[in-house]
Amino acid sequence: MTSSITLGSRIRITLEMIKWEHSIFALPFALTGALLAAHGLPALRTLGWILVAMVTARSAAMAFNRWADAALDAANPRTATRAIPAGQLSRGFVLGFTLLMSAVFVVACAELNRLTLMLSPVVLAVLLGYSYMKRVTRWSHLVLGLALGIAPSAAWIAVRGSLDARISLLTLIVTCWVAGFDILYACQDMEHDRQAGLFSVPQALGIERAFWVARSLHLAVVGLLAWFSVLFQFGVAGRVGIAIVALLLLYEHLIVSPRDLRKLNAAFFTMNGVIAMVFLGFVSLDLWLAH
Repeated sequence: MTSSITLGSRIRITLEMIKWEHSIFALPFALTGALLAAHGLPALRTLGWILVAMVTARSAAMAFNRWADAALDAANPRTATRAIPAGQLSRGFVLGFTLLMSAVFVVACAELNRLTLMLSPVVLAVLLGYSYMKRVTRWSHLVLGLALGIAPSAAWIAVRGSLDARISLLTLIVTCWVAGFDILYACQDMEHDRQAGLFSVPQALGIERAFWVARSLHLAVVGLLAWFSVLFQFGVAGRVGIAIVALLLLYEHLIVSPRDLRKLNAAFFTMNGVIAMVFLGFVSLDLWLAH
């Protein structure tokens, strides 16, 4: 079936498969790390290669996940219409796309500095390795969180060529934030995961307890953000931004419950994108006011 699909159609289907628009989750935190490292706007060349690295790394991770999970997706009614199970793309094409994006990512890292190049295999190992974590541990959500949480620390290294312990706190914050909402999202697949022998917090603990784990992680996010604001000496704008993020997280948990998952997609996609952009916006404003 895939042989009759034109190259243009394959590109469109590939973009849909990797959900490139959801780069808005991690990209704002990468830009935050870059802005804090540069105490303002980094050099445009550096910023450009950071963007290339972010887009290609995420594209490689998403494509590889679809490749690795093709058989599992085919057996799950919620995911059976994805590109590979539906016959829109072949596994070979998707693997080739993954390798291409990984190669461009390494090139982008090489264009930034020596440390980013040295660490690029480690980043790829985390990004691609996540796809197999739910086969071995219920805490795969934390690995997904780390995959996105790497972004601000990586961007800091891209700007400065070294790592500061303070920005590592933002990596921990993003890890907890993403893990929390991924636990909520995994509630949709609890029964499928049990039947398929996959591991997740909802599969292991049930939906009710899974919600409490997610709530605890997001409560930790708020506390860690307050600490982060002290470490970087945020002014009024930065602290207001953190307060808004806390309110948005609260709203996420108010519109979904263990007994009503109907608005889960709104919480997962729309609100998390808003949270990431709000954080970037207020940190940018804080840096601008400080100058």
